[in-house]
Amino acid sequence: MPDRIGFIGVGLMGHGIARNLLQKGYALMVLGHRNREPVDDLVKNGAKEARTAAELATASDIVFLCVTGSSEVEALVRKPDGLKAGAHRGLVIIDCSTSDPNSTLTLAAELEPLGIALCDAPLGGTPANAEEGKLSVMVGCDAAVWPRIEPVFAGFTAKATRLGPTGAGHKMKLIMNFLAMGYASIFSEALALGQKVGLSPQTVDSALRGSRMDSGFYQTFFRWVLDRDREAHKFTLRNAHKDMKYLAAMAEAAGIANPMGSAVNNYFALAEASGRGEDFVPMLADFVAAMNGVTLTTTMPKAAE
Repeated sequence: MPDRIGFIGVGLMGHGIARNLLQKGYALMVLGHRNREPVDDLVKNGAKEARTAAELATASDIVFLCVTGSSEVEALVRKPDGLKAGAHRGLVIIDCSTSDPNSTLTLAAELEPLGIALCDAPLGGTPANAEEGKLSVMVGCDAAVWPRIEPVFAGFTAKATRLGPTGAGHKMKLIMNFLAMGYASIFSEALALGQKVGLSPQTVDSALRGSRMDSGFYQTFFRWVLDRDREAHKFTLRNAHKDMKYLAAMAEAAGIANPMGSAVNNYFALAEASGRGEDFVPMLADFVAAMNGVTLTTTMPKAAE
């Protein structure tokens, strides 16, 4: 009999994952959400709705969390009506959020004596990939748990890879996001500099597109820069800043200097402090340009003869 699935966080990414699990025949219970539309859609298609995280834990064999980060995960586990309050031996909790590995490891150690396994499985992909069932996941879990959860990942991913023990997935995700947000910062600064010296974003793109500097991230970033496509990369500056703070904590715990990470973090911290936290990552280009007194345009005025 398939595992009973509980799901908390049916937002942009979570709704698609949960819907795919429903379609694969899993019994699904979801926790209510302030945005009722995705919850109501899942309930209409056969999911049950829990009133509390404790109720959901009691009725589930595997619980997925797809929330903002570690503070939300910790609250869901530890609050009086949280997952730990309703948990039973053999429960597996899978955190698909981008969380602080230090917190993940602390929670795992706290839950293990209760017979509860905590796994981390941060996501790679977009909300569209989630709806299509074509996400990738980087999984950290005990080797003994992997055979049990791997078939469930097959229900909503194109690729699921166990990287190592609990915490390995979150560590890798932070490194990946560091690289991505580093590119976003460099692209933004380069575009502002180009604009200042007479090279429009369109001109910069004409030289870079198709070159060794091209990539999937480059293309989604420039879909905003050139075409103003808000759907290109729906990941907020606030969440990017949160992830860079987690990266700093991971680097500090590891005892490694992280000056590039600090530089990347500074751009996102400034953007959020300026009230731009809900903008999406490619919009950092506009913020950095404005800091430098320029506006990104697709054409440049002709130089004086």
